Order: sequence, then C-alpha cells, then structure tokens
Amino acid sequence: MKRALILLGHADPASFNRSIAASYQAGFRGAGGEAELVTLSELRFDPVLRHGHRGEQALEPDLVDLRARIEAADHLVWVFPTYWVSPPAVVRAIVDRLFVPGWAFAYEAGKALPKGLLAGRSSRVLTTMDSPSWWYSLWHYRAIHGAFVNGTLRFVGLAPVKLSALYETRTRTAAQQERWLAEVRAIAAADHARCPEAARRASQLRAPGRALTS
Repeated sequence: MKRALILLGHADPASFNRSIAASYQAGFRGAGGEAELVTLSELRFDPVLRHGHRGEQALEPDLVDLRARIEAADHLVWVFPTYWVSPPAVVRAIVDRLFVPGWAFAYEAGKALPKGLLAGRSSRVLTTMDSPSWWYSLWHYRAIHGAFVNGTLRFVGLAPVKLSALYETRTRTAAQQERWLAEVRAIAAADHARCPEAARRASQLRAPGRALTS
C-alpha cells in the first residue's frame, strides 16, 4: 500500500489549510493508500540550526520520529500558506533541521552537485496565497517554485514534485473554496496513481542513512 505523509505548516486548527490537508488525506485514502497527517507546529524542537552544516546537532525526539516517518513514506505532501513569498517559518525550520548532509543529500568526489538521498519518493506542494497568479509569476518570479520546489525538494532527490496553488485566497467565496477542496481530493487520487510503490523504491535505492554530521 502506498504511503503519503502530509506535513501541515499552518498552526490554526480552523484554517483553510487544515481543510486542504484533510481533503488531500481523504482523496489519497479513497484511492487505496495510507495518508498520515502531521501538524508541524505541534512538534517540539529547536528551530535554529546552531552550527550550520559544520557539526552535529542532536535531533529532538519529535524530529527523530518525523525523520522515520519520512523514510517510510512513498509520497511527501506539504500544505502551507505562502507568507512573504515563502513557506512559513515552521516549514523552513523542519527543512533546516532535518534536510542535512548525510541524510537528505551527500556530496560526491569530483561532482559539483550533491546526490539527493531522498530519491525514490514523490512530492506535492499545496499552498495558498492572497496574490493573483500573474503577480506571483511576474513580480515574485514564482519564488516558491524556485526556492522550495527546485532548490529544496528536487535538490534532495524527490521526484516528481508538483505544486498546486490557490491564488487570491482572501477573496474566495465559500463555494469557490469547496470547489477547490474537491479538486484537492482529485489531485490526491492522481498522485496516488503516479507515486512510487514502496517495493520498487526499496529495490532501487539505498535507504537514507542516520548520520547527523556533515
């Protein structure tokens, strides 16, 4: 059975982002997969990478547990509002603390770019923003696509990585929001069909290591 891990980057239990995460979970499960939802703001950990990638920083129990869940997943889903043309601080903190050399990527001798150690898993980003799509594209240069999709998720080997955005969220009616939640359920079913199966992934790729140091 294919496993999705949904990482929710909004702390408010009444937020529309939580409804998006729940809709995706329902759609993935409805297609025959497992889908676990983790609210990142509920995890207890130091958000600051104290030494950069120069030395070891022990993971707190919640991060150890989350890392194991990522390793077990076939498909990672990120749900968050876009703040200041970037993911919220809690999402960046998870990336800073977990996506470290030796676990998320590794440099190889003679190669300029590292190898992504999370390869074999697919990913989906679902984000909301108040900006219209043309403003996000022309003025903000599709910043989430560049920094988070390409510079983070694809960098560590996740593929394919797809992004779906709901623009102009502030002015959406309840009926429009409901239509988008239905679309999210359909997206989840389609993602289930295309994401790697665990058996195939395990046979092709080395599981991520446990090293915490650079």
